[in-house]
Amino acid sequence: MTRPAPIAVAIPVLPPASALPARRRDIAPLLLVPALMLLMLPLVGSLPTWLTLTVAGLAMGMMIFLMASGLTLVFGLMDVLNFGHGAFVAVGAYAATMVLLPMQASLEVDSLALNLGVLGLAMLVAVLVTALLGWVFERLIIMPVYGQHLKQILITMGGMMVAEQLINVIWGAEQIPLPLPASLRGAVLVGDAAIEKYRLVAVVVGLVVFGAMSLILNRSKIGLLIRAGVENREMVEALGYRVRRLFVGVFAAGSALAGLGGLMWGLYKETLSASMGSEVMVMVFIVVIIGGLGSVGGCFIGALLMALVANYAGFLAPKLALVSHIVLMIGVLLWRPAGLFSLTRR
Repeated sequence: MTRPAPIAVAIPVLPPASALPARRRDIAPLLLVPALMLLMLPLVGSLPTWLTLTVAGLAMGMMIFLMASGLTLVFGLMDVLNFGHGAFVAVGAYAATMVLLPMQASLEVDSLALNLGVLGLAMLVAVLVTALLGWVFERLIIMPVYGQHLKQILITMGGMMVAEQLINVIWGAEQIPLPLPASLRGAVLVGDAAIEKYRLVAVVVGLVVFGAMSLILNRSKIGLLIRAGVENREMVEALGYRVRRLFVGVFAAGSALAGLGGLMWGLYKETLSASMGSEVMVMVFIVVIIGGLGSVGGCFIGALLMALVANYAGFLAPKLALVSHIVLMIGVLLWRPAGLFSLTRR
């Protein structure tokens, strides 16, 4: 018996990794901040004035980023419309007073190490309190309304109103003065430009938080699981990972970032009020929209752009400064309707 001739099967040969086309990196949004700064230099006219405005804008942008970064995680990655995010901003600032007010004498000593130590302890308290509050808020308020955006809006706005009243009950309805530590008051001279010391601290804190978030989300196993859970939750759970727990952790981390931003913002304003969270929510949502849902890098660039535009407009055209953030959002969305960077495919 003759055997049938074997059937030839063509097996495709994959090209080596080096032969695969590299993913194009979108650098256009990264150039917006330096381009804006360089464009404003001849318009401002004075180098010291430009430097002062620029550093002040960068510091303000860092503080806005701290408050908005938590929301972009929750909004972009978990698809939760948390209109109560401002409550965590206010609670974080008020929780920090449990350290700052009793240790006021230490803050009046002109010692940078002592002042930063007390401030670091206050930051730790603000982060821990708001993370715990975020965990409780997610379990009791958010969990029953996952996937129901209208209910999320209503229930989280109600939660923010309740939180504001609870702040009045616990800490009182009067505004609380929150002066800066002695070593962070005043300014340092760089040539003829005066740069406030606290703004430099805000820039450093913002850069540290941004670097840590970028590393965790892009270079760690937890960040990989979070991003994979957003793309295909069923597959990740089939591999034995609890996506539900990861998302609870994301919500708690977002709340903690809001608390940290609230403390930095309260020190910037040097006064606290129960409504401070709701007052900054418009800025926070605009930054999230400009940056793109779920993008920490986009949120970072959007916050810097909004603060710089507001500062430059306040100097060159004060009336325009009142609507500068709206004009910026319209311009960005006309260019990129999904924001500067968008990680969601909804």
